[in-house]
Amino acid sequence: MPPETTTTTTEAPPETTTTEATTTTEAPPETTSTTAAPVTEGAVAITAICKDAWGAAPVAGEFVGHTIERLTVHHKASVLSSNTHAPAKARQHQKFHQDSGWPDVAYHFMVDAHGHVYEGRPTWAAGDTFTDYDPAGHFLVCGEGDFNQQALPQAQLEAMADVLAWAAVQFGVSPETIRGHRDYAATTCPGANLAPLVDDGTVRAMVEARLAAGTPSLVIGCGQDAYDLVAAIEAGTA
Repeated sequence: MPPETTTTTTEAPPETTTTEATTTTEAPPETTSTTAAPVTEGAVAITAICKDAWGAAPVAGEFVGHTIERLTVHHKASVLSSNTHAPAKARQHQKFHQDSGWPDVAYHFMVDAHGHVYEGRPTWAAGDTFTDYDPAGHFLVCGEGDFNQQALPQAQLEAMADVLAWAAVQFGVSPETIRGHRDYAATTCPGANLAPLVDDGTVRAMVEARLAAGTPSLVIGCGQDAYDLVAAIEAGTA
């Protein structure tokens, strides 16, 4: 399915500041394996769609390495009119970010309206931003859609909480660090329909409930099942 023609909106002009962190393209992708703890009944188990399956372009440039210290929630600020467009939107966002001079899509994971999780840039790499904060140290999960203009589906909220719970364990970061993008920069992100759920502790409570159920796990799915899932999303059957 070719990418949509809808233009991705941005929240601010590109930053002009530079980071002094070490750039690298060589590091083990932390998110390609499950956690070592045994699976507990009721524990979160996430399978993220790999970049090849959703049609990502190759990385174009060098990443900046970082150590994750906090969990930060974003939205795409671009309306998702139908979830059938979600894989194409992921491709569109990646292209826009690479055309802006970044090596890859800005986020570590993306979540569509039906709760499907998409692999983004590797977690050992700091994100990028058009706004005035340094994303180094931030684990970035992004909801597909513009939550200033559209409601946040429950399946999407639940899946975002799943990913945050996994990251809290994987990187040894407290759910107390969960914030929205707007807590660090002059932006409305993650939108009027999601930011209050971050601010009032709803998202944190969801994450804590998942942690209480057992150690979350995450794998990157890149076999035929992943390609079939993308085709089903685009066909409106998943």
